[in-house]
Amino acid sequence: MLSVLSQLDRYRFSAWLPERGPLADRLRELKIPVIDFSIHTDSGKRTPRETWQRLIPLIEKHEPQLLHANSLSMSRMLGAIAPELPIPTTGHLRDIMKLSGKAIHDLGQLDHLVAVSQATADFHIEQGISADKVAVIPNGVDLERFQPRSRQELRQRLGLPETATLIGTIGQICLRKGHDLIPQVAARLDCREHDIHFCIVGERYSTKQESIEFDQSLDTEFQQLGLADHLHRLGFREDIPDLLNDFDLLFHPARQEPLGRVLLEAAASGCPIVATDVGGTPEIVTHEDSALLFPVDDADDAAKQIQRLLSDDALQHSHTRHARQQIEARFSLPFAARRLGEFWKARLP
Repeated sequence: MLSVLSQLDRYRFSAWLPERGPLADRLRELKIPVIDFSIHTDSGKRTPRETWQRLIPLIEKHEPQLLHANSLSMSRMLGAIAPELPIPTTGHLRDIMKLSGKAIHDLGQLDHLVAVSQATADFHIEQGISADKVAVIPNGVDLERFQPRSRQELRQRLGLPETATLIGTIGQICLRKGHDLIPQVAARLDCREHDIHFCIVGERYSTKQESIEFDQSLDTEFQQLGLADHLHRLGFREDIPDLLNDFDLLFHPARQEPLGRVLLEAAASGCPIVATDVGGTPEIVTHEDSALLFPVDDADDAAKQIQRLLSDDALQHSHTRHARQQIEARFSLPFAARRLGEFWKARLP
């Protein structure tokens, strides 16, 4: 949303969220007014009634023409009170997850919804959202920031030779993103013979014990394989464009993916892709044409596809060229911004 807002200078936006935090700071950098607003009560709870009571004075004061909720949870909260609000309401569907009947009902009370992929739209429609309310508008990617470049800096920082092969995985460390497939794939590749290294970019946010153990198991399994020195934890990073240029391949083993931003970025950056054939991923890249896709949790096929891509320079070149062409044609930032702007304009009173 931040990247899209920067493209829509003909519209006037204000952002209603807690006034302190990195998101608020970034919005201010874009010259977008930040209106202090929290959906939490003093006791830390979130309820539609209290949210409605806080929204009404803001609507009366700032007189917006439309109110948009930028996440699934915010869309559910806004939908619960939408019939009582005096302006149109819209929401964003960026997740694919099973919802309760109450959540579907609340989402259905919004005037319209934006889904980031057809897979995301179909999933929610199957749960009971009216198809007439859902528009599919994929996210866009900055084609200047993400583009093919030749780099070797990461190898130097990791103390690896220029001939080392770097396979990157980017995303929140959790079961849904399929990180546990990484050691399984490593076990099927001749990592020492071919000097293959796995780089994990991202952090674990959940503090549940099962999530902590899941995270720790990645290191344990690499140690048990005798490949501890072939796993590199890079943590949270803001230099994703550089890393994608450093990687020889992006491995994306997610078990569900509405529309993976990192896949858009990798395709734009000329980084070869091996990913699960799930959710909105086939809407970004095409198997055997711009990426190699494999079934969820199939470590054998994942390793096979990685070996194919790493051993075939012509295939890599063909895939990265076609992937970049697909991104330029369908996922550029100006194109996504224009479509979202038109979506909002059509729903203004």
